[in-house]
Amino acid sequence: MAIRVLGATTLARDLGKWQDDESGGRRRVSRPAYRALADNVRMLVADGRIPLGVALPSERDLAGVLELSRTTITSAYAVLRDEGYLISRQGSRSTVALPESGATGKLLRGTMFGGSAVGGASTDPVIDLTCASMSAPVEPMRRAYTEGLDALPAYLGGHGIEPVGLPVLRQAIAERYCRRGLPTAPEQIMVTAGAQHALVLVLGLLAAPGERVLIDHPTYTNAIEAIKRMGARPVPVAVRQETRGWDLDGIRSTARQTAAKLAYLVPDFHNPTGFCLDDEGRAELAAIARDTRMTLIIDETMADLGLDAPTPTPVAAFARGAGRADIVTIGSTSKAFWSGLRIGWIRAEAPLISALAASRSALDLGTAVVEQLAAVSMFEVEDEVLPERREQLRRQRAALLDAVATDLPDWRCTPGSGGMALWMQLPAPMSTALAATSPYHGVLLAAGPRFGLEGAFERYIRLPYARGEDELRAAVTGIAAAYRALSGGVDVERPALVI
Repeated sequence: MAIRVLGATTLARDLGKWQDDESGGRRRVSRPAYRALADNVRMLVADGRIPLGVALPSERDLAGVLELSRTTITSAYAVLRDEGYLISRQGSRSTVALPESGATGKLLRGTMFGGSAVGGASTDPVIDLTCASMSAPVEPMRRAYTEGLDALPAYLGGHGIEPVGLPVLRQAIAERYCRRGLPTAPEQIMVTAGAQHALVLVLGLLAAPGERVLIDHPTYTNAIEAIKRMGARPVPVAVRQETRGWDLDGIRSTARQTAAKLAYLVPDFHNPTGFCLDDEGRAELAAIARDTRMTLIIDETMADLGLDAPTPTPVAAFARGAGRADIVTIGSTSKAFWSGLRIGWIRAEAPLISALAASRSALDLGTAVVEQLAAVSMFEVEDEVLPERREQLRRQRAALLDAVATDLPDWRCTPGSGGMALWMQLPAPMSTALAATSPYHGVLLAAGPRFGLEGAFERYIRLPYARGEDELRAAVTGIAAAYRALSGGVDVERPALVI
């Protein structure tokens, strides 16, 4: 089987301004160009932007594109080989990999797969802030799985494949929408293995190669990747920090100028800002979709996590009547209950659900039965579970804000009214550098550019508050140490990469 080779131009684009001297007036921690290049490539592997198993460009090609000497490229590749990120085999190209062992490999495995990692010689766990997801409510979740197993025998006589989901769960999800002011029948629901699975199914049916898809900017990083992998072209429209809101005029004009037929938006306690679109804005958004004949894919994954505001009315509730807009809503149990409960759903008109069911077989045949039954049980106790989860998030958000104000007073943030993260503005464009350095100080971070296009958001970083209060305070202490290292305040054992 032929090895896929990453193009030199593609790698150069993903590297961005990796040698930029701009640092907001702060002193850089200098390091050789080959070392900086190697660390930038390492971070692209950590972010998943360089897939495992591909071959890097030839030294000659990359040297030509980056306008560097071949000696610099050779030295950078040698560092990557020494650290285990390139594997050389006799008679074939070197391919990208993760180290089998060692501190850096453990750090990156933690970054990519959500595991606990160990940095340097320390035995302390690294605090993973790359994932905005809480641990499960243990006792309610245990009961839900127990009840699911108890109900399972009634389904064992069949084949267990339900392309649109178990009727009992579809009914429960439909009733939740009805309670939120959106009349919904079970026939309008498809159950999926999480919201990301739901998005991939919808894009697979509606997004043709080359199709323009409007997106919030910033937005959920895995949604950007899903759109790109479908061959579609994400078109950004800014979410305004100063007004805590969406540029609806920008959405309208961009839809008209680009003739976009799809938009992926997160108006419910937006990831990563936590902002929430009000009812007036939702009505206008539905009108824009109707007037421009643009289908909206509305991601409600965070809808249950209103900390300073109630659960919003679904956008689709504003699209009823003559000439209504086409609105597809996706949701999930991952943020409200537990990401390990891999249950999501699609809410749309019944003909579209039927079309999705017909196309789904190319990807999978249905969602696990026990998890669906457990989700039904969780919905039955959500009025007990969700208030406690929200209160926990409020306490953790307050602890994180307090720690940042104390240890990083020159960082700025406009907190949203819900969700699981703060979108922090840095004094200088150093987000990728901070994410590269923070593991040496016990913290894993997702750099701001992961949430945007073309290297945007180097002045921002997402800080989830889904971890416990003590962990969050300890994480900020580590982030502050990494920040001081980049700012020239202290030295680090390994010089830090600066963008």
